[in-house]
Amino acid sequence: MASAKRQAKLQAIGESPRVSVLIIGGGVNGIGAFRDLALQGVDALLVERGDFGSGTSAASSHMLHGGLRYLENGEIRLVNEALRERDRLLVNAPHYAKPLRTTIPVFRWFSGLLNAPLKFAGLLDKPGERGALVIKLGLTFYDFLARSSRVMPKHEFRRRNEALREYPALNPAVLCAAAYYDAWMPYPERICMEMVLDAEARNPACRALNYVSAVAGAGAGVLLRDELTGSALRVQPKVVVNAAGPWIDLVNGAVAPGGERFIGGAKGSHLILDHPALLEATRGSEFYFENDDGRPVLILPYFDRVMIGTTDIRIDDPDQARATDAEIDYLLAMVNKVFPAIKPERSQIVFTFAGVRPLPISTGVGAGQISRDHSIRTLAPTEERTYPIHALIGGKWTTFRAFAEQTADLVLGNLGVPRRAGTADLPIGGGRDYPRGDSAREAWLRELAAESALPLERLRQLFERYGTRAASFARFIGCRDDRPLSHHAAYSRRELAFIMREEKVERLDDLLLRRSLIAMLGQVTPGLMHELAEIAAESLGWSAQRKAEEITRAQAILRHKHRVEL
Repeated sequence: MASAKRQAKLQAIGESPRVSVLIIGGGVNGIGAFRDLALQGVDALLVERGDFGSGTSAASSHMLHGGLRYLENGEIRLVNEALRERDRLLVNAPHYAKPLRTTIPVFRWFSGLLNAPLKFAGLLDKPGERGALVIKLGLTFYDFLARSSRVMPKHEFRRRNEALREYPALNPAVLCAAAYYDAWMPYPERICMEMVLDAEARNPACRALNYVSAVAGAGAGVLLRDELTGSALRVQPKVVVNAAGPWIDLVNGAVAPGGERFIGGAKGSHLILDHPALLEATRGSEFYFENDDGRPVLILPYFDRVMIGTTDIRIDDPDQARATDAEIDYLLAMVNKVFPAIKPERSQIVFTFAGVRPLPISTGVGAGQISRDHSIRTLAPTEERTYPIHALIGGKWTTFRAFAEQTADLVLGNLGVPRRAGTADLPIGGGRDYPRGDSAREAWLRELAAESALPLERLRQLFERYGTRAASFARFIGCRDDRPLSHHAAYSRRELAFIMREEKVERLDDLLLRRSLIAMLGQVTPGLMHELAEIAAESLGWSAQRKAEEITRAQAILRHKHRVEL
């Protein structure tokens, strides 16, 4: 059982506390570095205070993009890197990285021409609306940067009448609409999970533990605490990587007190709506535009829901990140600019989420103007602490692999270990041996159907959720009798039992929020909550008391963090 495996790892660490690298923080940047180091044969221990991918990595806009608006800030290197990494993810994780048509409605011809020089001169500290000419120049350069690895079409411009024919609900005040392609990820938390599993499978000397926090550091050791049991253990790393995102300063304060601040976080909130009319209005395209205050916002079709976001607000305590009433009002109102006949209401919100971007500390500029590039700040060893601490600052979901490579190279230099493998062409989880094209996919599914005796339709469902890892699910499901859940027929008991057994589930909310989209799509009911808790109890050996505690905890998290009332 998963909990037994976890206890065995904790016991092994206690018996042999020396480790080459300790990574604190199990978001995408920490996990990316963990995976890269595993390939180099380095023994690494990754600890995460909560669940893997549960912080900033779960709270993104689900975009994989080059960052079109960063061109205006002159961040050519970042955009170029992000476009390359976006295209790599489309190849390496095709089950979780999908092409996305993006539409920019344009309401002015020449606005924004002076944005870039005014920002450079320090005379503009907030976004300004971009007109058609600026957007055309930006998209042309965007296409130019992506030319060497082009996997998607170039941009297009449509004049008003053509745009309104394609999108009948679009604001008739539009002058034209630009369309280009980026990418999106429906399951960012599952990308994190699959990279953890890949790393441990590749290198058994690498271990990843959720619900373990770093609470102190001195001499050659770091004190860790098991957040599930309260027990403590000490490890002795040669190098520490602080990948705690917006919590970096808090981790440094515990492990290496007295250092400078690195992080100036900015909160971004999103809403998930059950709004068929708005979903239909998008015609499958993301809408990306500037709100009346100049803030870039988006409307994203998300399965049978719609995601809208995002805000950009300074915040000091990342643990307090919630979507406020004011943010909800702001996000609902911004739909009016693009689709004036559609009036979303609070009653149509099925889920909210907010995260904190781990931006470098900065003063005198708005949060939206701070660079999204990544960097590493190092705390050198001292007389009181024998190991260096490398803090990973900033970064974007799209560029995590490049950031992880940069981090791993620095750590390898500390250890005197040569790089022996790269990750640029390394498939992720269910992207391995992924069948390309409809005919190849059908052949793959038919072969699996013959092996597992599961119906083709069921295998297609598993393939859509897990890529080629559907084969492992199918073998497990097919071993015994299975049945759909009573309260969510799209999932089965054996499918969820496999997730419990293989994917480091320790809490009920891990399953609801990060191993599936059940909560995010607004599908949780009291009956389903109890049914899932029952399966978890059977799979993980929970007592009746533990099962009741997990239900209470999950309900509280959904209510306080996501505004979901059950």
